[in-house]
Amino acid sequence: MTGVLGALSLAFIDSINLLLIAVIVAVGILAPRAGGRFGKITGLLIAGDWLGVAGLALIMLLIFDSLGEAVQRIVNGPIFGIVLIATGVLTGLLALRGGDNSALVNRILAPLRSPNPLTVLTGFILGLVQSATSAPFYGGLMLLSAAGVDPATRYATIPLYATVALSLPTLTALLVAWVRAKPESAAGRAFDWARANPQTVSLAATWAVSFLLIVLGVVHLL
Repeated sequence: MTGVLGALSLAFIDSINLLLIAVIVAVGILAPRAGGRFGKITGLLIAGDWLGVAGLALIMLLIFDSLGEAVQRIVNGPIFGIVLIATGVLTGLLALRGGDNSALVNRILAPLRSPNPLTVLTGFILGLVQSATSAPFYGGLMLLSAAGVDPATRYATIPLYATVALSLPTLTALLVAWVRAKPESAAGRAFDWARANPQTVSLAATWAVSFLLIVLGVVHLL
């Protein structure tokens, strides 16, 4: 597993961002149906998050590029696959401990009552924090640094990398907008079930991250 495709695969795993998804869902519940406020808030929130992810990704790619051969040795050797597998196993084990982020979500919602510059700043901070604490984020950028493509292509990939890393939250926002418009649809019923079973949804999503990391790690070792 090398190159730009491997990097984007890890960016997609990074898009399983349970905190941002929970915030988007909460905004969907609280925002009035009229006036298009939900779309404006989530649009600014995701835009700010994208800027945070892209900004940190640019910095980390510069750092990894400066390390040169050291990154190449890690990525091209077995240690990279072993770390992915170990991270996947640890992620799955930590999921068994459970946890509730509702208090944190409520604090984040404070500046998200209306669309304003603070909404973008909140998204930007979320993007920075989520990326800075995500092993797949760093792994993907290491793969990109060692991809063997010219620097212009590597750095031009950063916007795509950030977009893929925000793909599932963006899809969630679109789904919530659909549910708000058609609450009696199948999507609306699925949304109601997910709201009633947040721990099950969180556990399933975390185990999905765990499984994907282990699979990518095994592929890297083959």
